[in-house]
Amino acid sequence: MKKINLLAISMGIVAALLPASSAFAASWDETVANAQGDTVFWNAWGGDERTNSFIAWVGSQMESRYGVTVRHVKLSDTAEAVARVIAEKTAGRDDDGSVDLIWINGPNLLSMKQNDLLHGPFTSDLPNYRYVDTVNKPSNVVDFTLPVDGMAAPWRLAQIVFVYDSGKVAVIPNSIPSFLEWAKDNPGRFAHPDIRDFLGVTFLKQALYELAVDPQVLQAPATDENFAEVTAPLWAWYDELKPHLWRGGRQFPQSGPAARQLLSDSEIDMLISFDPAEAAAWVTSGLAPETVRTFTLEKGTIGNTSFVAIPYNSGSKDAAMVLADFLLEPATQARAQDITHLGSFTVLDLDKLDENQRHLFDEIPSSLALPTNEDLRLALPEPHASWMTRIADEWMRRYIN
Repeated sequence: MKKINLLAISMGIVAALLPASSAFAASWDETVANAQGDTVFWNAWGGDERTNSFIAWVGSQMESRYGVTVRHVKLSDTAEAVARVIAEKTAGRDDDGSVDLIWINGPNLLSMKQNDLLHGPFTSDLPNYRYVDTVNKPSNVVDFTLPVDGMAAPWRLAQIVFVYDSGKVAVIPNSIPSFLEWAKDNPGRFAHPDIRDFLGVTFLKQALYELAVDPQVLQAPATDENFAEVTAPLWAWYDELKPHLWRGGRQFPQSGPAARQLLSDSEIDMLISFDPAEAAAWVTSGLAPETVRTFTLEKGTIGNTSFVAIPYNSGSKDAAMVLADFLLEPATQARAQDITHLGSFTVLDLDKLDENQRHLFDEIPSSLALPTNEDLRLALPEPHASWMTRIADEWMRRYIN
């Protein structure tokens, strides 16, 4: 049962007596006071040690600053947490659910939003949300063609880059068709994760963007009528590519980190990443050769935003909101972008920050493996989430016996 907080009650009374311009601040103070002593079960992907370490740091800050305990529930697939919330709703557990915050986007966010499984809208209540770039980074407000409508708060950006060892690769492909030619000239030297991993299916989505006759169709739901025709060029291309992948396309690394290990062990020379700063972080940490670099494709690569969302039945909604706001704090975002910590490009508009806040980003270490905004070029919008699920199912049908 939620505790009674006398400080929060008194702040609520004060807020009612204050003019409208002051009510927001008083209301947020009430949220912070209400959060004290609560525990947030943050369900987040647990497959990357840098991310796990960053979440652990966030937990220590939340404990010391707000008296909020953060428990990282490590997931191999976000769908695990979504399924838990659905099961609780089916069982009538509409309060004190087991999930308080989810790192989410794509089909999982779509599913929760469509099934009324989210608390909110709440982002307008977060003081630090005013710094979010909602104009030049449209994926902060539209996820996989789905308007977020304030039901989830952004916290890190992602965009496809390709990572390669410049000590071994002299010529890099600049398009999906030329990727096939590169693979034929360098058999076994590229690997993508298993398509059941989000990074693996994203590689196929990226290919489809260039190979589809009309890529605009990807912004609408895939249908039984159009799926086969639209994806036919993708499968023809992949049929040619597959024999030239690592181990002849008979095996696939299970995840991005597993592919990175292959690069470090010199089993491959190139891989795909959804984190533009990931290669720089690997080099800095000694996990990849110093000759590692990144590149994108001439026509752009898919980009998206990772969000945190609060399930409708969370018993710690206030504490979850405080955590979501902390993730948007300029100092937190600067630390997240630092390749020695996490290396995630910020969701904030730096022009909205004051001089001291902007200076935090000026102090971030650089690296030859770190792309610039110019290097990233055009960030392509994610296709509708239905393409991702259908592509994964079709790949399984075609290539897994």
